[in-house]
Amino acid sequence: MFTGITRGVFPVASAQKKGTLLTYAVTLPAEMIEGLQIGASVSIDGVCQTVVRVDGNDVVFEAIEETLKLTTLGALSQGDLVTAERSFRVGDEIGGHEVSGHVIGKGRIHDIKEDDGSYDLRVAVPATWMKYIQRKGFIAIDGSSLTVGQTEICDDEGLFWLHLIPETLRLTKLGKKAVGDYVNIELDARTVTIVDTVERVLAERLST
Repeated sequence: MFTGITRGVFPVASAQKKGTLLTYAVTLPAEMIEGLQIGASVSIDGVCQTVVRVDGNDVVFEAIEETLKLTTLGALSQGDLVTAERSFRVGDEIGGHEVSGHVIGKGRIHDIKEDDGSYDLRVAVPATWMKYIQRKGFIAIDGSSLTVGQTEICDDEGLFWLHLIPETLRLTKLGKKAVGDYVNIELDARTVTIVDTVERVLAERLST
C-alpha cells in the first residue's frame, strides 16, 4: 500500500523489452534505497512494481504484458522520468489516501488551464468510470493522491478537473504534461466498494 504522496521525479537508467516483458531500472536517491529489499513494492508512476534487483542506486523492475497494456509503462524508454513512492509502513503518516498501485487504465489530458498562479488539468476517461469519480472525492493520478474537481459526461467520455498546487507540480510530472498525453488512473477503492454494493443491493431488491 502507498499514501499517494510521491517522493519526486527520477530518471529511467535503462529499459529493455524482451518479448512481452519490460525490464527497466530507475535511479533513486540514497534515502529511498536504504533498507530496500528484493521483493519489496515500489510505486512507479502509480503502478505497484516489485523490486527484482538493486544495483547501487539503480532499482530494477519487471513489467509484464498486462501492465504494459493498461499503463503508461508500455511506452517507457531510457532517459524518461518517472515518479516513485516506497510502500508505507505501519505508523507512517498517510498524507494522501490509501493507494494500492492497481491501475485500472489510462486517462488522457483533455485540457490544460493556467491562470494567475493556478494550474488545472482536465482528464478524459471512459464514461463508465464516472460513477466512481465524484467531485471532492479521491483519485490517484500517476500515483499521486488528488482531489477531484468538477465532473461531467460528454457522449462516451467522462471528464474531470484536477486543481494542482505548486508542491504537486514540483514532485510530479503533471505540470509537464501536454494535451493528448496519458496518465495512469487508480480509482478510490472505498468509493468503488460503496457504489458497487449499493448497485448490487438495489438490483436484488428490484428483482424480488
